[in-house]
Amino acid sequence: EEVRRRDLQRLLEFEIPLFVVTNKNPVDEELAKQCRAKKIPLLQSELVSTEFVRYLNEYLSEVFAPRVVVHGTLIDVYGIGVLLTGRSGIGKSEVALDLVERGHRLVSDDAVEIIRKARGILIGQTNSLLRHHIELRGLGIVNIQSMFGIRAIRVQKRIEIEVQLEDWNEKEDYERLGVEDKFAHILGVRIPLVRLPIFPGKNITVIVETIALNQLLKIHGINPAKRFNELLMKRIQEKKEVTQYLKNDFE
Repeated sequence: EEVRRRDLQRLLEFEIPLFVVTNKNPVDEELAKQCRAKKIPLLQSELVSTEFVRYLNEYLSEVFAPRVVVHGTLIDVYGIGVLLTGRSGIGKSEVALDLVERGHRLVSDDAVEIIRKARGILIGQTNSLLRHHIELRGLGIVNIQSMFGIRAIRVQKRIEIEVQLEDWNEKEDYERLGVEDKFAHILGVRIPLVRLPIFPGKNITVIVETIALNQLLKIHGINPAKRFNELLMKRIQEKKEVTQYLKNDFE
């Protein structure tokens, strides 16, 4: 008994934040006494040790996961988490409202809280106060769930692509073919980036839907831009071969 008591004392000399007795084991009186003396929380669980550790790891990973708040709007478009970014007043909320009206789902508007999960997965969500709301300049705050129903909202969504809305600049060299992929980095995680110039009359909503569908194709191993580029190079090579053949045909 004395040896066990000394062993417990030595164990509790470490800075232990929590002591858990698992697998329905009874709590030893001496352990409870020394935990009270050291002011160490003591819990009892019916779970076996391995299962308890797994749940604890999941909880701690959630609580201590790196996170950041980004000014933007997060929409679920065809199952793809699209993060709309750009300067204040460029029209992110208006595009989001149009997408919701077309059957897509709002996750967060104005302030998107992004959490980095394990394996480099970014999850976007919103705080409880702003949840399911959109701010429209000239109108104010509207409740998307009340107006469009439960099908129009989501609590959280994995972020799979960022669409950066920009004012049109004729001097800027924008992507024309989409062969070269661009990326954004959030919390050390790389995600595809599309810079989308806007100007009056341009249907941004349909373009965002197209971006989401294009990303869905890429996830399934289909890259339309690269396929087009390969076809173009093949045609050029075939034309060269025909030209060379005719050049050497003296008959």
